[in-house]
Amino acid sequence: MNNAAPAPVRTRGRPRGNPPTRESIVSAARSLFLERGYRRTTLRAVAGAAGVDPALIAYHFGSKKGLFADVMQFQCARALTVDDVLDGDRAALAERLIDAVTDLWEDADFRRLTIQGDEAAEVIREYLERELLTRLVEFLGGGDATARATAVVTILGGLIYTRYLNPLPTPAALTPSEVRRILAPPLRAALAPSSYRGSHQNLAERLPGRLRPSVASAVVPD
Repeated sequence: MNNAAPAPVRTRGRPRGNPPTRESIVSAARSLFLERGYRRTTLRAVAGAAGVDPALIAYHFGSKKGLFADVMQFQCARALTVDDVLDGDRAALAERLIDAVTDLWEDADFRRLTIQGDEAAEVIREYLERELLTRLVEFLGGGDATARATAVVTILGGLIYTRYLNPLPTPAALTPSEVRRILAPPLRAALAPSSYRGSHQNLAERLPGRLRPSVASAVVPD
């Protein structure tokens, strides 16, 4: 009786070992986007850096835009962990949300990726909607959770747009502590179910006069 182990069966396709993964492609793409920018980075260059066939990138990500979206989402998730923001004293949630946004832009790599134009802005919007808005609705609970979470994300979206993506002089000049002092009250009002309906209509009035012309229109929901 032959007890020897059977010889491994040779199969067609990619050699066995450590096959390239989505993570390795995203890592290679991230380095190239940071080095060359979005427009000068080609899928062929990413494939070469990751050691994969370009067709594999198309299979996983669909297009360069899809690949860039994954890179941006990776960078967002690395710099802004929603679980960490929601964990802790609920009374200080407004301040943690503001700090999460301002800290996100302290990440040098994230700042370099956000200057890639409309592609970056679209990914950030999708990340806020998918990750933060959805998680906030679950976290807040109650019949008005969606409205409250929407008000919060609208305020933070206004901060992101007027301070970072399309900076206006006054918001861009504020220090992080000033941003916290100015936006914490309307955020707390949006987060509080008992005061939501009254404060929802007066978020602009809670902002100092010097900010109302530039930020109020961006942060107050329709």
